Amino acid sequence: MAKLTEDTGEDQYITKINEYKLAIDTILKAEAKLVSEIAQESPDIPLKQFDLVETRLNLASYYMILTGMTRSVLKKDNQGALDEARKSVNKCIASLEDMASRYVDALFTDYEDKLVLLEPVSPERRYYVIQKLGLTIQLLENAYGDNSKWKWSFVDMKGRFATVTKNVFDVRNMVANIDPRSPHYEVTFYHLQMIKQLLLQAGERYRERYELSTGSIEDFRMGLNHLNALRRIHILLGESPESEMLKKKIDSWSAKLEADLRRKEEEAQEAPENL
Repeated sequence: MAKLTEDTGEDQYITKINEYKLAIDTILKAEAKLVSEIAQESPDIPLKQFDLVETRLNLASYYMILTGMTRSVLKKDNQGALDEARKSVNKCIASLEDMASRYVDALFTDYEDKLVLLEPVSPERRYYVIQKLGLTIQLLENAYGDNSKWKWSFVDMKGRFATVTKNVFDVRNMVANIDPRSPHYEVTFYHLQMIKQLLLQAGERYRERYELSTGSIEDFRMGLNHLNALRRIHILLGESPESEMLKKKIDSWSAKLEADLRRKEEEAQEAPENL
C-alpha cells in the first residue's frame, strides 16, 4: 500500500509538472509575439513593453513553481528551472532599462526624452509592475539560498532594480501627482517611498559586498552612486533634514574610499620591493 501511495504521489507530480510546462510554452509564445510586435513601430509600444515585462515575470514565477515542486516531491533542486527564472528576471530589468535608462546618479534632464515616450503608461501601471518585479526578485533570491554561487550577484540585480524603479517614476508630472487631490497621489507617494528604500538598500549592499567579498573599489563607488541618487530625490522633494543627514553618510563613505585608494596605491608601490 505504501508503494502504491508513493507511485501515486509521483504520478501526480509528473502530471502537475507537465501542466506547468504547457503553461510555460504558452507564455513563451506570448513573449515571442510581443517581441515581434514591439519591433514594429506603433504608438502603443510603451504599453506593449510593459506587457512584455509582466509576461516575463509570469514566466519566472512558473519556473520557480517548478523548482519548488521538485524540491518538495523529489527532494532535490531543479537548477535548470531556477536559472531560467533568473534569466527572465534579468530580461525584465533590461527591458525597463531600455525604456527608462540605466543612469544611477543623474539629473532628470539626462533621461527626460525617454520619460516622454513613457507618457502612455499610467503611474499605477508603472508602480504595479515595479512591485511585482521586486517581489519576484526576492522570491528568486530566497529560492537560490544564502549558500548559492549567485549570492553576491543579487547585489547587482537589486542595484539595477533600484535604478529602474527610480527611472520609470513619472517625475515629469510629480508635482501634480503628489497633490493629495490628485487621483494618482497614493500610488505616487508609495512609489517614491519605494525608490528611497531601494536606493538606500542598494548602496549599503554594494558597500557590504566590497567589505566582505570583492574588495573592489568599483563596488564602493557604486554604493556611493546609489546614495547620491537618493540624495537627489531628497533635494527634489525639498527634504532638507534627510538630505543633510545623507550627505554626512556620503562624506564619511567618501573619506573611507579615499583612504582605501591611498592604501592600495601604497601597497602596489611596495609590492616590487618585496619580491
